[in-house]
Amino acid sequence: MGEEYVARAYDRAGEFGRDFQDLVSEYCWGSSWGRTALSRRDKSLLNLAIIGTLGRSDEFRLHVAGALRNGVTDEELQDTLIHLAVYAGIPAGVEAFRIAGEVRAQHGQETHPTSASPSTQFEGEHA
Repeated sequence: MGEEYVARAYDRAGEFGRDFQDLVSEYCWGSSWGRTALSRRDKSLLNLAIIGTLGRSDEFRLHVAGALRNGVTDEELQDTLIHLAVYAGIPAGVEAFRIAGEVRAQHGQETHPTSASPSTQFEGEHA
């Protein structure tokens, strides 16, 4: 998200929220993102899984954009969100895929619908 994002966060926090923003900046940007054992790309994937599981849509949206900037591929994004859905629940996965698709579109990455409709894609009974 970078320095520009942090500066905007401080602006939004105002005087009342400045101490809290100091805490967030110290822990998120210094103590966590400043560590070097995991790459920024790997941390982005972890954040997507964690924030998506928590259902924090606004933060998830920001972190999808950050993940794309940090080099996360479409395939890695898809696999992370599928993994999220298995462990956090299908509704969390549906929301994560919806938001990720919107963010990808905003960044000029097209989302192509499948040719099969839900009613013909699978045989047998389904909800």
